[in-house]
Amino acid sequence: MTRSSSNTASRPLAGAAWILVAAVGFSAAWVFIRLASETIHPFALVFWRNIAGLMFILPLVLRDPAIASPNRWKSHAVRSTSGVIGMFTMFYAVANAPMATVQAITFAAPIFATAGAALFLGETLRARRVGALLVGFAGILVVLRPGMQPLTPGIISAIIAAGSIAFSIIAIKRLVGLARPMAVVFWSFALPVLPTFFVALAFWTTPSGVAWLYILGIGAGTLIAQTATVRAFAIAEATAVMPYDFVRFGITVAIGALLFGEPADATTLIGGAIILGSAIYLAYREAVLARKGPASAPKLD
Repeated sequence: MTRSSSNTASRPLAGAAWILVAAVGFSAAWVFIRLASETIHPFALVFWRNIAGLMFILPLVLRDPAIASPNRWKSHAVRSTSGVIGMFTMFYAVANAPMATVQAITFAAPIFATAGAALFLGETLRARRVGALLVGFAGILVVLRPGMQPLTPGIISAIIAAGSIAFSIIAIKRLVGLARPMAVVFWSFALPVLPTFFVALAFWTTPSGVAWLYILGIGAGTLIAQTATVRAFAIAEATAVMPYDFVRFGITVAIGALLFGEPADATTLIGGAIILGSAIYLAYREAVLARKGPASAPKLD
């Protein structure tokens, strides 16, 4: 998802600032997910995440009811379907796998999205983007090290989460310019409430004590992160802000090491850097092609 107007190009620093805010929000949410999962199943936490997020966004909706307008609800529903799968698998991965590894794997979502767009939307991939995809998948293999370390349920969940996020990226392309940014954020919390509630019933534990604070932290962190991400891409091109997303990797590595005794090894760091670098290059190529238009797209992309 890129924008190519002069308006967006003129505010890269503001976009970068929003991405840094998103990095802090996502990282904080992951901390609270890990802490809360000690007493509450990750699948139940997904339901509480949606409830807490709605609590925080409700004042905005009351002030501006148009945010909750049902316009484009089918597109929102498609995005939310993949989002629900992504939330369940992401929460499980954060609760059961090393944070740095999960973060590195989920950076592959734009790579999966590019491949998925070619398969399902008929987008043409030429030499440069195919090369970037191959480099990105190589980075995934560096992180996973198949045959050298076990493929645990938490790691498998992280891979599924990355694929689900990729599908959300593909789906949200159809919402760009058609729905208000805050409407996208609102429906990402509202639509999953009912399906996640029924799943949560099978893993139900009533929160108590400090767990309520963790749940509020999850809701606040994800709301801040999603809102900041929407703002970032509304005022700056992806190529201008995506490099700053690597800060999130650094924060996650530090949190895993300092709070949960999970020091990241050099291989995971290198693999994460390769994956993010590939994702940034894919965003750059998408921006270049968007500026040139289909008629002038080069034969070798």
